[in-house]
Amino acid sequence: MKITVLGTGLVGRLLAGKLDSLGHDVVVGTRDPEATLARTEWTKTGDVDTPPYAVWQAEHPDVRLLPFPEAGAHGELVLNATGGASALDALAQVGEENLAGKVLLDLALPLDFSTGFPPTLTVVNTDSLGEQIQRAYPDAKVVKSLTSVFCQVMVEPSRIPGEHSIFVAGNDDDAKQTVRGLLESFDWPEASILDLGDITAARAVEMYSRMYFTLVGALGTFELNINVVRAS
Repeated sequence: MKITVLGTGLVGRLLAGKLDSLGHDVVVGTRDPEATLARTEWTKTGDVDTPPYAVWQAEHPDVRLLPFPEAGAHGELVLNATGGASALDALAQVGEENLAGKVLLDLALPLDFSTGFPPTLTVVNTDSLGEQIQRAYPDAKVVKSLTSVFCQVMVEPSRIPGEHSIFVAGNDDDAKQTVRGLLESFDWPEASILDLGDITAARAVEMYSRMYFTLVGALGTFELNINVVRAS
């Protein structure tokens, strides 16, 4: 499948690398490829040190780096792995015509770290970033998923032992089925993938981030998750 990953941070790289290893035709979208490749600084996401993008690119030669519009045009499936604060702007640069009719898997969280840790949310309770994206791009099929776990766990759920849950939310059943298939290719068990309903359920998924980051502070690790257990 032709897949576009928007965002060059650790989340985008892990997703792109995993998808490439599974045999998909993957491109990564960024505002300015030359500027992205010219950066030399290391960054830190959670407790993971992240090298400059050019280092990662050299290790993944089959994954092309393209400007947002070209990247968006490439993908049959588009993954939004940009930062929450810049997600709508990034998607605007991708272009509505490059998103129309496509499944748009939204992994962004509207986090605000201005008051410290754990972060608050800039969109909460009566709206969500997932809903804002769906309203802005009504012809795209937005599905919210994977935002409730650390990025390494997204693509390797076995990093956490035992059974644990992941969620999907979106208006289009076929789009959710596409995302379920993607999650299963990452080795998420079918029974662990819980459908929360339409895109308004993105509010619950995004608001869970407060609990997640509180648990990170209490337990001292980003590699954690919850399991939803139902009475038989």
